[in-house]
Amino acid sequence: MTILETEARAKINLCLFVGPKRSDGHHEVVTLMDSLTLCDDVRMLIEPAGVAIDEVVCPGVEGPNLAADALRAFRERTGWDGAPVRLEIDKRIPVAGGMAGGSADAAAALRLAAEASGIDDRRLLEEIGATLGADVASQLRGGLVIATGTGSRLRPLDALLAYSVVVLPVDAELSAGAVYAEADRLGLPRDALELARSLTRTQAALASETILDHLHNDLQDAARSLCPAIDRTLESALAAGADHALVTGSGPTVVAVFVGAGHRERAHRVRDALSAEGRVPAPLLARPAGSIARG
Repeated sequence: MTILETEARAKINLCLFVGPKRSDGHHEVVTLMDSLTLCDDVRMLIEPAGVAIDEVVCPGVEGPNLAADALRAFRERTGWDGAPVRLEIDKRIPVAGGMAGGSADAAAALRLAAEASGIDDRRLLEEIGATLGADVASQLRGGLVIATGTGSRLRPLDALLAYSVVVLPVDAELSAGAVYAEADRLGLPRDALELARSLTRTQAALASETILDHLHNDLQDAARSLCPAIDRTLESALAAGADHALVTGSGPTVVAVFVGAGHRERAHRVRDALSAEGRVPAPLLARPAGSIARG
């Protein structure tokens, strides 16, 4: 039996601007995403004893798993007929928390399937990932990226100036579909012109290295509307000393961001202070992780 391993890294949306809904029901977006050291560990066991068909084992997560869809899509698209595999996922990324945990697991499954099959074609993996969900393609490589369209048109970027993050999971789950529907109800999406301007402003802030002073999420108010516990979490993060606090993705997870001198030590202190308050789920310390190689 052969075992292959990789990380499925959480992402945060440092900026997320939501535009008009398309004819296919999805929204146009402009988002600046980065990968964190917070990750799920993913192992692929090739031809393990007693396994006749591909299976995914993810303790604590019930129901369908996007990683299983990724394995099936990879076999169908490539014709790979290798031995059945068991995919084992040690889950650390908050479930339905706006950090693309399921998408990261699916991207990890695609990377491992590519390694097992000997198919070295990043563009093909991105095409398969785009059929599985808006965030899957971006999580194949990870790192800092601007995503446009529905989130699958990707422009990789150089890393930002150093910063640290305290991830504050909220004891709730939000589906992206429900949050986008609430955003529509509240009239939050921008028109096409304003979305284009948001991209221009984001690119300018990146060029001037001021982007960490302009963090923003158009979905935050929709997530807050559906999950009032987010408000208390945002307030706690700022009161404890975070430079910025915002919802990531469709939420409900809140990220406290620390920039500038002593960012890592300040993040440690805030994590410890919030942990001492008995927060459940516990705060998690993280930092940018950069891109990930295949396999």
